[in-house]
Amino acid sequence: MMNWGQLLSNKRLGQENAPHRKDDRTEFQRDYDRLIFSAPFRRLQNKTQVFPLPGSIFVHNRLTHSLEVSSVGRSLGNDVSRQLLELHPELRDTHLSEMGNIVSAACLAHDLGNPPFGHSGERAIQAYFREGEGAYLKDYLCTETGDSLTSEQWQDLIHFEGNANAFRLLTHHFLGRREGGFVMTYSTLASIVKYPFTSNFAGEKGKFGFFRSEIADFCRIAGELGILPLEATDAGCRYVRYPLVFLVEAADDICYEIMDIEDAHKLKILTTDETRQLLLGFFDGEQRSRIETRMQSLDDINEQVVYLRSCVINCLEQECVRVFVEHEAELLAGTFQGALIKHISDVPRQAYRQCAATAEAKIYHCKDVVDIEIAGYRVISTLTDLMVKAVTHTDHAFSKLLINRVSPQYDIRSATLYGRLMAVLDYISGMTDVYALDLYRKINGMSLPIV
Repeated sequence: MMNWGQLLSNKRLGQENAPHRKDDRTEFQRDYDRLIFSAPFRRLQNKTQVFPLPGSIFVHNRLTHSLEVSSVGRSLGNDVSRQLLELHPELRDTHLSEMGNIVSAACLAHDLGNPPFGHSGERAIQAYFREGEGAYLKDYLCTETGDSLTSEQWQDLIHFEGNANAFRLLTHHFLGRREGGFVMTYSTLASIVKYPFTSNFAGEKGKFGFFRSEIADFCRIAGELGILPLEATDAGCRYVRYPLVFLVEAADDICYEIMDIEDAHKLKILTTDETRQLLLGFFDGEQRSRIETRMQSLDDINEQVVYLRSCVINCLEQECVRVFVEHEAELLAGTFQGALIKHISDVPRQAYRQCAATAEAKIYHCKDVVDIEIAGYRVISTLTDLMVKAVTHTDHAFSKLLINRVSPQYDIRSATLYGRLMAVLDYISGMTDVYALDLYRKINGMSLPIV
């Protein structure tokens, strides 16, 4: 069994022996502040969530989504910690009361590793290595460094994952040092690893939590926090989920599904009646009648939808808290299966499934969404190809031009082939949609810098 006393630690990765600062903020609040003032977080304002970035109608981008997830995550953590302290008063001297701050900070960070253009950018990178121009690298011997990719490193590339990339970003060794990095607390870092295993365990879904380059970091965190190991081989490792991951996941599940419905209504992809019925479906009996009465007292249609959305988020938050507390023993034993949202009561669970089915049928395959995915796929594929060729043929004139364009924060001149390829992915995944498109146009001679 894992235990809360060990699971919640404010020790910082890379500054384990540094004294804690004496100010009014806790270490977990400082995690939150470091993230919200960071450049990678600011760049989320120009990264696609689902819909194309706004014209006259403002819908969610990665930044607004992350802020909302963080808000819901704080509520989940606070409510869970309050109930657990009532059940276990002996834990008052632990960091259990800070669970809301830990989850909130982790929620801010959960999308930091996603490349431009939403999941289309992620798929473009995977496909480039698996079936595209980069497939030759599987058996490639670099003549300049004399090394090649191991089969495990190849799995990292063909399964490139935004979740693993977020962990890499937050633990990144800048040219072998931790200077200038985030230096986050162990508990916040553990809370973002949704899939606590290496890419060789990715399976059909292709999901995993950390690259080869960050295995030592995750194992160090897991050892410190007492996260239970499941399997460790030369090929990789696998652990049970850190309990707070379930709260971060629940906050994300709640926000993206419900907020996508609201955005689709704003964009007239869903009618007002469809939207009302989807959101009212989370309630029945007297509660539904009361909500309908309150909704109908609002004259503005958009305000009606906003009110319903707030009721649904509150309902789902309370349900997920209940599930977490009721299954605390299983969570600590590492035996709890599935997401919290899958274990909520029948009525909201069926309504959530209906929202998911509607989103799949009418939102994620609508023309505007598909068009941005197609364009993004082409942009990211092209940039990846050009940069990969540059770091595998560094003696070429054009390669030197591209490499010189990359900021020194990226280890683009690494002594290993894997290191250089990962630096390319660091560079590309850190771009905003607009920056990636602008670079694509410049490299292809479609536009020139304005002097």
